[in-house]
Amino acid sequence: MPTVEKIIEKMKAQPNGIRPEEIKKVLGAYGYRLDRQKGSHMQFINDKGDVLTIPDRTPLRAVYVKDVLSRISK
Repeated sequence: MPTVEKIIEKMKAQPNGIRPEEIKKVLGAYGYRLDRQKGSHMQFINDKGDVLTIPDRTPLRAVYVKDVLSRISK
């Protein structure tokens, strides 16, 4: 299983080919937890109250991957 650092490198290099499982692993490493899942969307939240909604489809569109990258780089 790839490490979080390798997944982040992959997200930066090719944002269109990321799976939801990889996003879950990265978000978990940065303090986000799966708050709930309703239908095809997962909602993550961190301790600061930042909420992030990601669709559960493979592959994820680049806009969601770039949003995750911007949130974890703060």
